[in-house]
Amino acid sequence: MKKYSAILLIAAITVFCFTGCTKNAKTAEVKETVTEETIFSAGEKMTEAELLEKAKGESGDFIVYGNTSRIASAVQGFVQKYGSQLGLSDSNAVGTKMNDADIYTTLLQEYMGSSAKGASLVMIQDGAQLQTYRSGTDILVNFVPASMKGVVAENDLVPLVHQYINKLFIWNNIGTSGQVISNVWQLTEPQWKNKVFFKNPTTEQVNMNFLVMCTSDAWASKLADAYKEYFGKDISLGSYKNAGYKWVAEFIANCNFSISSDTTICKEMAKPDSKGCTGLFVLSKFRDVDAKIKGNLSVGAWQEKAIKPFAGFMYPMYVQLTSKANRPYTAMLFTDYLMNSEGFLPWGKDIGAYSTNPNVPVNEKDGDKPITFWKECLVAEDADFIRVNKTAVTDFVNEQIAKK
Repeated sequence: MKKYSAILLIAAITVFCFTGCTKNAKTAEVKETVTEETIFSAGEKMTEAELLEKAKGESGDFIVYGNTSRIASAVQGFVQKYGSQLGLSDSNAVGTKMNDADIYTTLLQEYMGSSAKGASLVMIQDGAQLQTYRSGTDILVNFVPASMKGVVAENDLVPLVHQYINKLFIWNNIGTSGQVISNVWQLTEPQWKNKVFFKNPTTEQVNMNFLVMCTSDAWASKLADAYKEYFGKDISLGSYKNAGYKWVAEFIANCNFSISSDTTICKEMAKPDSKGCTGLFVLSKFRDVDAKIKGNLSVGAWQEKAIKPFAGFMYPMYVQLTSKANRPYTAMLFTDYLMNSEGFLPWGKDIGAYSTNPNVPVNEKDGDKPITFWKECLVAEDADFIRVNKTAVTDFVNEQIAKK
């Protein structure tokens, strides 16, 4: 079952940025996995109490990587609850924030090496990369706690989705009256030139995935309808493959890529001197804005009139265990913890994060809405479509950026 040759292939040819370890991977002796798949299969039938008893027999460091700044708080909460029983403390249980590329690079290095200090669990985004990694290697293991079976929706189980996150059109409302944006084609108009703040998709994979999804037949059709509604005429594609490609090109032409952080975009967008600007960024970043100026921001999706045909993008955050987990039962117990209200608190205490466990309530402060609302008005990531079409659309996006 071990796909060692595929591991080396992925290290050489995929977009996971394994630059620093590819050479070593070609010559390193592949070590047998410390944990067998049967351990995880058995764990899926265990209750929280049973996992805890098994985890008590484990020792050593418990290391977690996550593409979310809240992963450290989640590990700390886990230690507060179970640490005394598991021999865990802040010194040997650590949650570290990394981007996906760094997580994959580090995982490969750990898998090919002999260190016992590797990660036991990761939280990652970008389903297209994850699909390729899961099908080409044995490094990651999907684990669904028994408590979540029949609770989490079937299509969120493999790979296990911990939460959904949204990036929304949000604008500075100073000097405005009413709704500024009701159709995404407005953002292609000359008056928005350099006033649409968006992290450069060449460095922000989630943003690239959003643009890829806009070129799908389904969203291209909706964009064509929105074009006719806004301009009062049928769309003329010219050399563009479909309306999605046309919108992506014209949207990019107006984008301002000068800010490389969604947190900073949110903070800057709320300032008085950002009058007349808008952004497409993560809603959860509202938590970082000074309360005195937070009122300067208007969320497009919360306006009286829906933005045609979408108000932003929604993407998942996945939880995966590692096949060489130093503490496999601890990792399974931590997964069970993450999927419930207590473990979700680092994200759920603010707006902009939505658990796949329907028993975890949405934080409705500041006007946030349940996941059912967002599914109706946002472009949702389709990992299969992105994986197949990513290269072609990325090349197209890079061409448009080069024209700016």
